[in-house]
Amino acid sequence: MGLSYEDFEVGKTYEIGEHTFTRDEIIAFATQFDPQPFHIDDAAAAGSPFGGLIASGWHTCSVMMGLLVRNTFAGSTAMGSPGIDDIRWLKPVRVGDTIRMATTVLDKRVSASKPDRGIVSTQWDGINQHGETVITVRSKGIFGLRHSETTPGTARGASA
Repeated sequence: MGLSYEDFEVGKTYEIGEHTFTRDEIIAFATQFDPQPFHIDDAAAAGSPFGGLIASGWHTCSVMMGLLVRNTFAGSTAMGSPGIDDIRWLKPVRVGDTIRMATTVLDKRVSASKPDRGIVSTQWDGINQHGETVITVRSKGIFGLRHSETTPGTARGASA
């Protein structure tokens, strides 16, 4: 069995994986989901404030999510997320950049209304090959507990 709520340590950083962005994938993603000229056209991108083709921020987020799901959530008790609290695109991701993803546990708590699960608050950091942080994401995930602490007489998952 993979990770459960109990396995996350507040303050601990977990290395998740890395991904190298290619020109073709940057253009393919942006053509479908974020067709701004600096994501899909080399000439237009060269004349943009970025001075060249860059990945969509949503592409970077999607890659990070894929790494997280494949390398951390596979086989875990993950139950989804109530949402993203903050996304910051700090530096452009360029063709050939390799982004390494790490996630740090900021906080965690057992759900008051559903004591069979807990909420884990994390910060994801995407760091390029130059050691520069290019993206940060603050998020919450819901994970099942291996051993829930239900009160006698309270139905599992019911509000106490």
